Amino acid sequence: MKTKQHIILLRGLPGAGKTSFAELIANNNSYPYYSVDDYFTDEKGNYKFEFSENHKAYAACLLNTEKALIDGFLKVIVHNTFTMDWELAPYFKLAKKFGTSLFVLTVENYHGEKNLHEVSQDQLKKMAEKYQVKLF
Repeated sequence: MKTKQHIILLRGLPGAGKTSFAELIANNNSYPYYSVDDYFTDEKGNYKFEFSENHKAYAACLLNTEKALIDGFLKVIVHNTFTMDWELAPYFKLAKKFGTSLFVLTVENYHGEKNLHEVSQDQLKKMAEKYQVKLF
């Protein structure tokens, strides 16, 4: 009997700690974790966001997740803002396609850290206002 695979989606505003939590539950890199930010980060760790490339970043993140499932990883972690349902939808389809369980966890910034990408307070407020939560 095949062991069930899991997709874990970590969502939250920039600076909430999504990446830190992904690293924590990846069990010393035993499980892969992906983000849209990976697309904008070079091999030296330098981040340069380009809005015109954002659709490619979303596609690459989804493709990496699918490849990890094909490769047989039991747990695949994706850490993005996921503020709106359309951002989550492709992962729901992927979970259905592979018969995996899917968990959506919201990471909140109770620690008061600032985001690494210098997203302004105004932009964070706009993101928070459109943040969609499904409790039932």
